[in-house]
Amino acid sequence: MTDVWIANDEGTELVRARDIAVVTLDDNGNVTVRLAGAEGAVVTVVAHRAHQEEHPPGDLHRQLLCVMAELSDAAEAFLVHAVHDETRGWQWVTEPL
Repeated sequence: MTDVWIANDEGTELVRARDIAVVTLDDNGNVTVRLAGAEGAVVTVVAHRAHQEEHPPGDLHRQLLCVMAELSDAAEAFLVHAVHDETRGWQWVTEPL
């Protein structure tokens, strides 16, 4: 698998995509990933901000999986992170490293 890294929405944490075992969207709109190994560490990659009404769509976690699958055969390394746009809502953005 290509080196694909997932950043949290603040850019303060990076997780290697191949280390992700589970992707979850909880009732509060948080997208978290559980790491394989590392004692099942959980990292929040999108945190819901109720005061800004930025609730992620119900399939944002599935969208992350699709992006990871699309990049798995890429020839270069990528960074993936979620951004919120007022007109388009939440989306995953990829950029080469």
